[in-house]
Amino acid sequence: MSDKVKEFNDYRTKMNEKILSVDNKVLKRFFNLDTNAYAEGALPTKTKELLGLVASMVLRCDDCIAYHLGSCYELGVTKEEVFEVFAIANLVGGSICIPHTRRAVEYWEALEEAS
Repeated sequence: MSDKVKEFNDYRTKMNEKILSVDNKVLKRFFNLDTNAYAEGALPTKTKELLGLVASMVLRCDDCIAYHLGSCYELGVTKEEVFEVFAIANLVGGSICIPHTRRAVEYWEALEEAS
């Protein structure tokens, strides 16, 4: 696994465990809602992850972008598909998304190197 991917996953896991260990009902329910939102339904999980990726790019959340890229990669999303998402995100979000697209491409390459 690439260092970049491992570092992100390790940090996310560690901090999520700390957050959930406090046993705050609202936070636990929010985390559960997020998990359930991406489950298979009327829309396939792959489509939902692609939607999450474009929304994360438009909202400019690098952690969310990395998370959704990892999920997309695991679901078999192709490089061509992910670049179409990048195009839509930049169209919707404007040029402010370009730096996030750069980091997203870097993270996608790290995912490819890790496999």
